[in-house]
Amino acid sequence: MTPNAPGGFTSDVAPVREGEDLDWAALETYLRAQMPDIDGPFSVLQFPRGSANLTYRVTFGDRHLVVRRPPLGQVAAAAHDMTREHRVLSRLYAVYPRAPRAYLHCADTGVIGAEFFVSEYRRGHVVWDHVPAAVSTDADASVRVGLAVIDALADLHDVDPAACDLQDLGRPDGFLRRQVDGWARRWAAVADQSLLDDAAETRAMVDEVAERLARDLPRTQRAGMVHNDFKIDNCQFVAGEPDRVAAVFDWDMATLGDSLADFGTLLNYWPDHTLADDDPGAFVAASATRELDLPDRRAVVERYASTSSLDLAEIDWYEAFGCWRTVVILQQLYARAVRGESADPRMLQRGEMVAPLARRALALLGGLV
Repeated sequence: MTPNAPGGFTSDVAPVREGEDLDWAALETYLRAQMPDIDGPFSVLQFPRGSANLTYRVTFGDRHLVVRRPPLGQVAAAAHDMTREHRVLSRLYAVYPRAPRAYLHCADTGVIGAEFFVSEYRRGHVVWDHVPAAVSTDADASVRVGLAVIDALADLHDVDPAACDLQDLGRPDGFLRRQVDGWARRWAAVADQSLLDDAAETRAMVDEVAERLARDLPRTQRAGMVHNDFKIDNCQFVAGEPDRVAAVFDWDMATLGDSLADFGTLLNYWPDHTLADDDPGAFVAASATRELDLPDRRAVVERYASTSSLDLAEIDWYEAFGCWRTVVILQQLYARAVRGESADPRMLQRGEMVAPLARRALALLGGLV
């Protein structure tokens, strides 16, 4: 067995980060027993750029698989749901080909210390701070990639959950109310776990966003598949095709609910270079994506509107909600680092993003009063 395959980095994988090794012998034994069609030498590399769930590329001979498990340490209730992600990906691929197919779910935490699932490996390129040359060297490549991401989201929202036996994945009625209440509880659980000087001021600001969101809930116009963390760096492109998203990853929060919640989440990650750097609306948590020359927010909204019959008059609420959810996720990641539960040095930096993103959410809701 070779836990770290020779050759080091590829475009998307790297040697396993210190402190994030698993029981590779147990994993290999389990997979060979459960998947008798695999054969050949075993090796492992890690997908290093994810922020929470631990995701590995496991190789048997010339066949690659993806193994995904929750993060180490304390995990928020209902978060990092491998059972849900496996269920979605074992069915959704049939009607939404951008979803990688899941093969196997293991609920036995004795194998590698947590439940996990196994899915197919897709070859391609994730766009971070630039469009890889293999995808496109055209001057407008970033714009085309951005529009392709919008189209991929719109296509997901057109999926009939019943067509892939996911009609009972969630409860669309009351979705937004439960989302606001649930994320408020998650925030309360980690809000005080901070080493930053402005922690009290930041908490007050985030609490105010939560109160305004709860007070002004919009009416859901359409319920359907919701990815719940749809963003550019959760999308993959193949060589020479910047106009089409080939795969979408990270489905552990997928559910049925208000389609515009997904669009708001995407907008919260979307840089708008028409805004001044000191404008609260200019800050996005996806720091690498800020470097992309993407279409501005107006063009993005117009693109989605052109594919949908939904009224986007209240899109600011949905974007503020997306910012606020991301605030809570960032604080959860930061709190895990404060507690010493993460070996990833990036996690301590997540706390510094909370306040500016909360200010963006407040600005979308009308600013301070």
